[in-house]
Amino acid sequence: MLAAGLVAGFAGGLFGIGGGFVVVPALFAVLPLLGGAPAELAHVAIGTSAATIIATSLRSVHAHARRGAVDFEILKSWAPWIVLGVGAGVLLASRVPGPGLAIIFGSGVLLMAVHFLFPLLSGRQVSDEMPDGVVRMGIAGGLGTFSSLLGIGGGTIAIIVMTLCGKSIHRAIATASGVGVIIALPSAIGFMIIGFGAHDLPWGSLGYVNVPAALVVTSTSMISAPWGVAAAHALSPALLKRVFGIYLVAIGILMIRNGLHG
Repeated sequence: MLAAGLVAGFAGGLFGIGGGFVVVPALFAVLPLLGGAPAELAHVAIGTSAATIIATSLRSVHAHARRGAVDFEILKSWAPWIVLGVGAGVLLASRVPGPGLAIIFGSGVLLMAVHFLFPLLSGRQVSDEMPDGVVRMGIAGGLGTFSSLLGIGGGTIAIIVMTLCGKSIHRAIATASGVGVIIALPSAIGFMIIGFGAHDLPWGSLGYVNVPAALVVTSTSMISAPWGVAAAHALSPALLKRVFGIYLVAIGILMIRNGLHG
């Protein structure tokens, strides 16, 4: 879990993501050691991942803000719709059995892998302005719903939208770190609430958030997040995106397999 935190923090700073793609699979491997029913494992892993993203994204956005790269106006205008979407995602997660949630996670990971391996939209621009009105409501709300179901910070989708609307990749990555905070905080609270009363949870769980695991991951992700930020501003991340995309393919297949056999 310490190692997962280091990787998640670095990935969060580098790619503007919360690190859930790293943390959730690690939790699937470690949480059985804390006991609990296998049927509850997916919910606890995703809820705990959301809790870790709060600290990781805060650390990343602070490091980016020191470089003047965060667009706080975008965060303010998107926040209400993102939070509403998160609420819808958490309610949906409460009605999905554990194996089904694992399949949803794996499918979402494979979808994101396509972006990292084949960035078809990279360098393209469709507008000079960020979407507003109904379009902003739909994109932001959908982003919140999708991200809360997967236990991720939603940075990848946010970056795609911002770069298509004329934002530089560095500014998009920096601002996406803030999107992670907006998604993760209500998501973690929501998973705590829907998990109250659940039986046979791993030791140390508060609802569907496992506090010991979250603290361990956070302790190292807070250290490595600024390293990823520094790399994002100093390097071309093309090769790292390909490597991360291959990792996502492997994790997506593994999670779908676990769900089908759950």
